[in-house]
Amino acid sequence: MSFNQLGLSEALLKAITKKGYSTPSPIQEKAIPVILDRKDILASAQTGTGKTAGFTLPILELLSERPATKRRVIRSLILTPTRELAAQIKQNVDEYSHFVDIKSTVIFGGVNANPQIKTLRSGVDILIATPGRLLDLHGQRVLSLSEVEILVLDEADRMLDMGFLRDIRRILDLLPTKRQNLLFSATFSKEIKHLANSFLDRPVLVEATPENTTVEKIDQRVYRVDQSKKTSLITKLISEGEWSQVLIFTRTKHGANRLCQKLEKAGINSAAIHGNKTQGARTKALSGFKNGSVSVLVATDIAARGLDIPLLPHVVNFELPNIPEDYIHRIGRTGRAGASGEAISLVSFDEMTYLKDIEKLTKQNIPSSTIEGYAPDPANEVAAALAQKKTGKKPPNGRRNFSSKRRY
Repeated sequence: MSFNQLGLSEALLKAITKKGYSTPSPIQEKAIPVILDRKDILASAQTGTGKTAGFTLPILELLSERPATKRRVIRSLILTPTRELAAQIKQNVDEYSHFVDIKSTVIFGGVNANPQIKTLRSGVDILIATPGRLLDLHGQRVLSLSEVEILVLDEADRMLDMGFLRDIRRILDLLPTKRQNLLFSATFSKEIKHLANSFLDRPVLVEATPENTTVEKIDQRVYRVDQSKKTSLITKLISEGEWSQVLIFTRTKHGANRLCQKLEKAGINSAAIHGNKTQGARTKALSGFKNGSVSVLVATDIAARGLDIPLLPHVVNFELPNIPEDYIHRIGRTGRAGASGEAISLVSFDEMTYLKDIEKLTKQNIPSSTIEGYAPDPANEVAAALAQKKTGKKPPNGRRNFSSKRRY
């Protein structure tokens, strides 16, 4: 199937051609006709499947059918969990709306609100926003959501993970009762299904890939390694492999900073990106990573969703996530849009429970090996096992407290 068969206007087809696309991805092929038919949708799609265009294109089509009046009002609201994802969606909207009379803007925290307020007051058709800044500006009566026709909740599972459920419900109460709702989520947890049932109207279920599976084109490997040797091993892999672009995940902000500093000392250009960084620092780090001036981006799970890094060859789990679903989102940064990629996990003894949970979720056994000189020290493993047994402590079970809000 080609984009010509999906019912899109010539103006949008021209923009698609300009971006170099001719064939829709599975999620685009399934979702676009449903959205154009003005039906609610509940869509499951992994990262890297083209889902952003899957809702952006039909929204532009529907809004273009009724040209804006002299006074533009917000007719479509796209909610996202992170600043980076919001900015990326805005870029997609700009590219696809190049030949249509649609104005859009993006608002998120961490930056001066005045430029955002100025743009909103000039009038926009599409608003891309993170929940916190949206509610802040609505409370200041800077914007109105009373004429929203199409609502998108993107990365809905991530929004719940980050504690935005209460904000989402507050925003839903500000919207017109009659509207079209589009919910996109990488996974369908009980919480997601409960949220969907609360506001979707007879939604069409769209699944681009089986739930909780990993991209087939990603070569996944585990290196069993002594905890104390992880930094020297990742330095060896990057240097000897001559990796020019690698995204590394840590569990904590402090760990990301520490690893970044050690890589810099080893002569590897690195930058860290996490919630404690200013928006300017995060934007600069991501820009450097994309243009090649930064070889290694060390990130917490804030970067696991929404970052579109074309042809990213390597993703490394310096520390495995304690939430097994996050493994899927992390490695989904590579192997995007049909390209191949490599995902390596450095696993110490204390992370074996996390590895088993990931393999159980993804229904696979990830190939595991050791590298000479970096293998786990049996004495350290015995000591760790005895300590764990003595304290009775086990790794977290991977469930987050959905009532606690985590600002990223």
